[in-house]
Formats: sequence, structure tokens, C-alpha cells
Amino acid sequence: MHGGAITLANAFLEQDEPFSAILASDMLDLPVFLSRIRERHSSIPAGIYFHENQLAYPWSPRDGDKKRGLDLHYSFLNYTSALVANAAFFNSDFHRKRFLSDLPDFLKRYPDNQNLDTIQEIQSKSQTLWLGMDLAGFDQHRPSGQISKRERPLVLWNHRWEYDKNPIGFFRILYRLIDDGFEFDLALAGDRFEEEPPYFQEAKERLGSRIIQYGRLSSFADYAKLLWNSDIALVTSIQDFFGGSVVESIYCGCHPILPRRLAYTDHLCPDDHPEAFYDEEEEAIDLIKQLLASGNWRKPFKEGYTMSRYDWSNQIETYDHLLARM
Repeated sequence: MHGGAITLANAFLEQDEPFSAILASDMLDLPVFLSRIRERHSSIPAGIYFHENQLAYPWSPRDGDKKRGLDLHYSFLNYTSALVANAAFFNSDFHRKRFLSDLPDFLKRYPDNQNLDTIQEIQSKSQTLWLGMDLAGFDQHRPSGQISKRERPLVLWNHRWEYDKNPIGFFRILYRLIDDGFEFDLALAGDRFEEEPPYFQEAKERLGSRIIQYGRLSSFADYAKLLWNSDIALVTSIQDFFGGSVVESIYCGCHPILPRRLAYTDHLCPDDHPEAFYDEEEEAIDLIKQLLASGNWRKPFKEGYTMSRYDWSNQIETYDHLLARM
């Protein structure tokens, strides 16, 4: 979020073709980027798309940037980028509302020049632009049968192996289920960006033969087949501003077990699906036990098809319209 703006601006200036608009991600220092290109491209409108934001991002206790006080600086970059952009797009309603509601307390942490009046300015140009996804790509790998033929359910993890996805809480729930006599298999898919976390190593030892997949799959086809063959998508994340991997699992028929506090309530209504949402870990354990005892895990989650609203075929016209208007 620092030198990248200068590097990208230099690369942008090397391009000969004309551009109609700039759409930057929240990981770019947009004011620095625009200052570097202004002599030649001062009239190009620029929007920023927030996949996540540093005001609400949970920092790992091991992260050195927080200890050095850089967590506030990253948040300030998000704030100033939204301020200078012509439009600020957010990947969910939850995300947009969270960012705007967090801004007052963030700015009040500064002793002077808080500029609280700029919040209304940012709000007036903020809107939700749902994430576009290639969900149709999963369809060619859909199995023919609708009823699971597995002897015991397959629990899925298909997220990054990182602190903010709360793998410790995920494994804690699984260990409780085993202690209470419930049987299942487990797929641990997803990327890891650092060394293998110790709690994954511990799970590998404790869960042993229950684990049918460990680590990133070699192809999208293998990943899609895994999701279609999984039964329960237990999610324990500390943060998620949209949850692409969660949407993918629901689309493929997994029964979701979701924390109510995050963006997942934008995808499914908790009032319509009380069997899918929990507030505390104990509730998640009870929901899984009920699902296992009922045998309903053998049938695909009936609302999976509703996630198709995020497929590019249903999103691209909105993107085209908003970018043209910008």
C-alpha cells in the first residue's frame, strides 16, 4: 500500500493508449497515484473498489505492522483514497455501511484537523457494487446425483489459511463434535501465504484419516468437484466483507453454518434460514448436530441457486453502467 502507487503510476504513464476511467482497488494509495499522473491525465475519473478495508480489518497478534503503529496509517490511506475518488464502490451492503460507520471514531482519534465533514462527502459517492464471480464455471462439474452417497458428511474449509478466517475456532468446533461422538470427513482446501500454521499441523495429526484433502487443489476442476461433493460449509471467520469462497460453497449446495455478524447476512436472510446462522460457537455446534441428526446434510442446500445473482452474466451490465456513468 506504499510503493505500489508509484510503481503502478510509472507503468501507467508508459501506456500510449487513451483511457476513459481508472478503477483502483482498496490496496492502492489513490492520492499518490493520481498525483503522479496528473500532468498528463488530470481529467480521467477514478473510482475505488473496496474488497476490504483497513478500518475494520482484524490484525493478527503476530503482525509487526500493528506493533509499529502502521495500522492507523493503512486506515488513513483507505480514507483519503475514498475522499479523492469520483466514486467509492463496496462489494456488499455490509461493507459499505461498516466503512462509513467506522469513519467517525477513526477520525476522532486524531488530535486536530479531524475533518469529520468529509464523511458525508464520501457517503454521497459510495454505493454497493456486488462482487462479480464466475459461478457458471462450476456447473460443468456438477455431479448427476442430488443425494449424497457418502457414509458420513464432508465438512469443508475453502478459505485462506490465515488469522482473519479463524481456523482455531473452526478446529475447536470440530474437536467438540468428535468428543461428542459425531463422525465426519474433512476437506482443508485454500491458500496459505506464510509458513504452515501450527494449528493446521495439529489438526492434521488429530484428525488423521478424516482429512480427505489437505492444501490447495491442483486445478479449478478439482476444486469445483470438491465443493459439489462437500456437504457442510462451516465458517468461523473473524472478518469477511463479502465472502467469495462462502458464496461458491453455497452455490455448490453445501449447507452453510455462518456467523451472523459478517457480510453473509447479505447473501441469506437469517430470519428465513435460522438453521444457517449462529452468534456463539456453542450455537454452531448445536446447528451442526441438528443437521447431522436429521440426515438433511445428504440433500443439497435448497437455496444454493440464489447465489447465481453474483455470476458475471447477472452483474456485468451493472458494472458497465456504473463505470460509464463515472
